[in-house]
Amino acid sequence: FTSVLVANRGEIACRVFRTARRMGIRTIAIYSEADAKALHVREADEAVLIGPAPARESYLDAAKVLAAAKQTGAEAIHPGYGFLSENADFAEAVMAAGLIWIGPPPAAIRAMGLKDAAKKLMIEAGVPVTPGYQGENQDADFLAAEAGRIGFPVLIKAVAGGGGKGMRKVDRAEDFADALASAQREGQSSFGDPRVLIESYITRPRHIEVQVFGDSHGTVVHLHERDCSLQRRHQKVIEEAPAPGMDQATRDAVTAAAVRAAQAVNYEGAGTIEFIADASDGLKADRIWFMEMNTRLQVEHPVTEAITGVDLVEWQFRVAAGEPIPLKQADIPLNGWAMEARLYAEDPANGFLPSIGKLEHFVLPDDIRVDTGVTWDSEVSQFYDPMIAKLIVHADSREEAATKLAEACGEVEVWPVRANAGFLKRCLEHPRFVAGDVDTAFTGAEEPALTTSTPLPEIKVAALAVLAADAHHAEEWARSDHRRLLQDPWSPTAGGLYGFRTSGGIPATQRGLLNGAMIEGRAKPGEHGSYWTVDLGDNCREAYVLTGGVTLFENGIPGRDLSRVVDEPVLFFNGEAWAFEPLTHGGGTGGSGTASDGSLRAPMPGKIVATPAKAGDTVSKGQPVIVLEAMKMEHALVAPFDGVVGAINAAVGDQVGADAVLAQIEGKPA
Repeated sequence: FTSVLVANRGEIACRVFRTARRMGIRTIAIYSEADAKALHVREADEAVLIGPAPARESYLDAAKVLAAAKQTGAEAIHPGYGFLSENADFAEAVMAAGLIWIGPPPAAIRAMGLKDAAKKLMIEAGVPVTPGYQGENQDADFLAAEAGRIGFPVLIKAVAGGGGKGMRKVDRAEDFADALASAQREGQSSFGDPRVLIESYITRPRHIEVQVFGDSHGTVVHLHERDCSLQRRHQKVIEEAPAPGMDQATRDAVTAAAVRAAQAVNYEGAGTIEFIADASDGLKADRIWFMEMNTRLQVEHPVTEAITGVDLVEWQFRVAAGEPIPLKQADIPLNGWAMEARLYAEDPANGFLPSIGKLEHFVLPDDIRVDTGVTWDSEVSQFYDPMIAKLIVHADSREEAATKLAEACGEVEVWPVRANAGFLKRCLEHPRFVAGDVDTAFTGAEEPALTTSTPLPEIKVAALAVLAADAHHAEEWARSDHRRLLQDPWSPTAGGLYGFRTSGGIPATQRGLLNGAMIEGRAKPGEHGSYWTVDLGDNCREAYVLTGGVTLFENGIPGRDLSRVVDEPVLFFNGEAWAFEPLTHGGGTGGSGTASDGSLRAPMPGKIVATPAKAGDTVSKGQPVIVLEAMKMEHALVAPFDGVVGAINAAVGDQVGADAVLAQIEGKPA
């Protein structure tokens, strides 16, 4: 084929286009109204508008996708991941329209698409599966009884799920009903199927997956394993290949099981067999169980490409065109170590709430592989997944890869949208991760250390130096008659702005707010106006203030350079964005630590999917009152204290805006 339409958006569409261009294949994009200016639209040879922003009216509308293919003369369709990528009916419709489907046969998608049916099939194929219940009975009382039989903790999973959606861990029988209802709602919303299965929850689980590939000539190979254990809320955060602690005997066992699983459904194309491992005593072949199969390309496929040297999208194209797999199993290498970090538009300091808006400042490292679907002027929309980029590194050893990726995360600059780069850097530098001691509960157990970003002295020095320089320039301007300075702003009689004052030869005390917290130090200029000495009360440090940045000095030697956004003063340091401003009044820290007034506000635009409480109900602190669905996830708004629900201002199905007051809790104890 000579043309391909990618039935997707963002990063994966750009990724597929990259290989297509290299192979001389014409590229066609589809886009919603929200994505009219998106990067994948700009990068395609041709693009077609297919509907409004909501995915169900655009990217999930199979008829519109096929109409776009017909309109543009596309010969093949690549589904990317998510959306229609694992929809067997869509795959059949593509083939019925005379187009090439770049994916597995519809029968394989159906066989592996429902987790309960897939597990039964794997048992027949001799692939070990996790203990649990995967039957047809979906009665809530029956499922509760099954959970009791399996033994808590258990994991509820949407049978058609993926990406952590429709998945809930339940530790106690009394929490089961609410968790089940939430999982069913999310399953229905994300996949159109509310059915669930129940699994025994492994107490020290590692997420191990194997990349498999099949062709139409009966060959199935594997491209080694990946470890995706570093997760948050069942969403992968950092992936690596190979898996740390995997000996050759265990690798041989798990990859052989993966190949058997793919052969059981006559698989063709790229797929991933996902396993759950009990890592309480290291990785052992008899403690790894089949979990599910993803019948598509995975988000984390770049780490496999890095260790094998294989372009998996090129393989997808060639296999879809009827060619055999280019390499035999014995010829697929495993070289070095690769890691990938998922950069999300979210605020770790605010409960990882997704962050939406325009990327007015967006800088990514340029010396590693970066897969992204956005650029500096892109809009992060409420309608789609908040992942904005993937940072991928390859090195000779795991230690080198982790160091390299941590450094890359530290170079990320995103504003005013918040991003998780600092969180990623702290994960990669955490002693447990460095030692390979990671399971799927890692981020939850270590969350305080991973999410707390205390301003280091360097960032305080830089912020205070900028504030002092700005105050200095403001004084010069205020006292100038546009011909000459009437008075030296550093003289004993000079007044100051922004709370900036001098007294004789004593350096000025400068105060400001840094991400809402007060900082204070004494700042005075050096011999040249751009050099500043800042004393935080321990020792003096120097900074050189430029229009676009700050250079920090240590003992007169230039050290780290920090980027700076001028119009809205922000400094970037270790992947974090530090907003600062002068403190123009005497009291307060400017922070948001005041007690809640009991109002529950929407953290972002979204849709109300449940109201577990009603007006007049007595609620306890932490009890869910409103459930909001936004950016493909559910967010529970909980009571901030024990009290009574005074009002519910929204109903199920309502679309609400950011900061809308959805409920009011009254009767806060004195």
